[in-house]
Amino acid sequence: MAKRTYLSIIFNTEGERPSEIISRLRSLGFKPVTGSRDMVYEWGNHATVDDAIFLIDKVHTTLQGYNVLFTAETIDE
Repeated sequence: MAKRTYLSIIFNTEGERPSEIISRLRSLGFKPVTGSRDMVYEWGNHATVDDAIFLIDKVHTTLQGYNVLFTAETIDE
């Protein structure tokens, strides 16, 4: 079963442009999606919870100072 990590992003008009935020997340391997979530990271078959935590730490570092909020959810699909 493959895992996916989804991000939902709340942009702030006082922060960085949404296109820049999306570009930075793409550099981490996320892809934009439509629907109730904004981005997805598709894992291989052997991802662990620790892998997901490490990825979210990278997202946090990448978006630090850009004045956005995000939520993350990693699920098996």
